[in-house]
Amino acid sequence: MRHKVIVTDFITDSLEPERSVLSDIADVIALNATEEDDLVGNVEDAAALMVYHALFRLSRRTIDRLGACRIITRCGVGYDNIDLAAARQRSIPVTNVPDYGTEEVADSAIGMILALTRGIHELNSRTRAAHGDWKYLQAAPLYRLRGRTLGVLGLGRIGSAVAIRGKALGMRVMFYDPYIPDGCDKALGVTRIESLDELLAQTDVLTLHTPLTDETRHMINERTLAKMKRGSYLVNTARGAIVDTGAIADALASGRLAGAGLDVLESEPPPADHPLIVAWRDPSHPAHHKLILNPHAAFYCEEGLTEMRIKGAQSCRRALLGQPLRNVVNGVSCASPATAQKPS
Repeated sequence: MRHKVIVTDFITDSLEPERSVLSDIADVIALNATEEDDLVGNVEDAAALMVYHALFRLSRRTIDRLGACRIITRCGVGYDNIDLAAARQRSIPVTNVPDYGTEEVADSAIGMILALTRGIHELNSRTRAAHGDWKYLQAAPLYRLRGRTLGVLGLGRIGSAVAIRGKALGMRVMFYDPYIPDGCDKALGVTRIESLDELLAQTDVLTLHTPLTDETRHMINERTLAKMKRGSYLVNTARGAIVDTGAIADALASGRLAGAGLDVLESEPPPADHPLIVAWRDPSHPAHHKLILNPHAAFYCEEGLTEMRIKGAQSCRRALLGQPLRNVVNGVSCASPATAQKPS
């Protein structure tokens, strides 16, 4: 029998990468959903779902309607937009693609760090606003990057890649990650810090590389920002809700942060009246020239996007053929038509 594989969101083209992997066993359909209600009537008989980040939430009310689903693949690293517990109760494995954009996100984080700490962004922004006021001191004071401390919050694949790049720049690299086993610090030649507060107090540049969980949601907030060195920098290429973005504009305006680079926000796109967006658009705001906002693009390159799509499709193929799965994030190793429950 032929299966039905649904690409729920984000991908809207001819689906050539997915079909190159699945065409002999499945029909692949893209829904271009922007909210969960768009899935109603379209996914109930699907054998596999490929989910991206444009679909805000795949919740229990959708998962409980899946009558033939053998796998939900989150085509990306983070999986906080999928109800893992609901899928586990239905014996539907959830997998992710943890390695497709490691280099790109790490490079983007380092790019933001350099743009902020070397004054590249601020000088460009201020010079443009001043209609060519050609003064290097517009971004003063700037300090040599070599020897300064790079704090890595989360030493997974991307965090490790950023740590290696930071070392290449001559930075002293520290990390906080209570879930990483001992020895990773020695393998990478970085320093382990035992608490978040201790990391914040020593860091000149803080870069975030944790998943979004109940533990990490708004981990960077007004209280934790106050523990950072005055004049330090913050970069987030992980998940927007790790940062309470309402506190960033004030931290920039007060000088607590000398700069912030955010590739991700809690709401994308953000509302126009959000304090951070107001500061970003208003050249007269004291935070304006010190803030970089990108539209969730750190993962992107043509090769990485194709790789993500192919690996997501390969994960679906393994499930449909009953082969061992990789990168399962909800503890369900396999699902078959015999174990799949009927929709409620």
